[in-house]
Amino acid sequence: MKNTLLLFLFLVAGLSAFAQIDRENESVQVISYWEKGDKQNYYITLEKLKIIDNDTISRELVSYDVEVSVLGATEDSYSIQWHYKNFETSNPNPLLKKIAEIPNDMKVVFKTDELGTFIELENWEEIRDFNLKMITELKDMFKDTPEVGNILNQVYASYLSKESIQATATKDIQQYHTFHGAAYSLGEVLEGNILSPNAFGGKPFDTEVLVYLDEIDEEEDNYIMRASYEVNKEKLVEAVLNFAKELSKEGEIPLPTTEELEDLSNETHVGSRIHGSGWLIYSFQTTTVISEEEINIEERIIELK
Repeated sequence: MKNTLLLFLFLVAGLSAFAQIDRENESVQVISYWEKGDKQNYYITLEKLKIIDNDTISRELVSYDVEVSVLGATEDSYSIQWHYKNFETSNPNPLLKKIAEIPNDMKVVFKTDELGTFIELENWEEIRDFNLKMITELKDMFKDTPEVGNILNQVYASYLSKESIQATATKDIQQYHTFHGAAYSLGEVLEGNILSPNAFGGKPFDTEVLVYLDEIDEEEDNYIMRASYEVNKEKLVEAVLNFAKELSKEGEIPLPTTEELEDLSNETHVGSRIHGSGWLIYSFQTTTVISEEEINIEERIIELK
């Protein structure tokens, strides 16, 4: 059974607070049942692959811990903090290793509604200052490394506005809260359009979405949700070109042409096992970006410790 609708219109404002799993109707309601002071710890791995002509030319694995704390809980919202710790990376390049470790000890505070749907960052200026300080230190540390300017300028550009910071610093969080705030039934596929974060700092991307409830485990009080996203191609190409123009002002960076980006695509697939309390148990997210003969794959796994 397939329904077509805007997912934002499917958010349920008056969901029952007694149970997320409805056995009779084979449905679930993804809601956060949290209180101030609640904490959970997660282990996250992020693997990045670059493939050219069917050959894997680079592979990088980054791992880290996150302490998730509920700072505040009211009738209509939560204030939540993610504290990042213990970064490790497989990249042997000293500069890239340091870049991967920039978020170490960073705290991200954000707001959700009463159901657990992400609303916005609450400390984006603090995140901006934290990252720009670290980037400035790296520029000084690696001032004798030829490629340092262009690489760090790209990272720097991701932390100049609230929009770009929200897109860059909340990837884990967005994955975590993908399904919160709505009700889903077995056998029903929800299809719609949403706006997804733009890491290049421009307007959010128009994105086609498919979401469905895959499995219910009543005995363990959890369930599996799945979703897929495809970013609007024209908007994606436009964002890449604009971002490249901004970078070219900082150094000698060749600009791509529209023709070179005609095969550009961005697709994401998410699968999450969620407990009845609204806490995530396990989640994977795979994003595949294809451009000409190059394929970039990014897979993030979030596991409850």
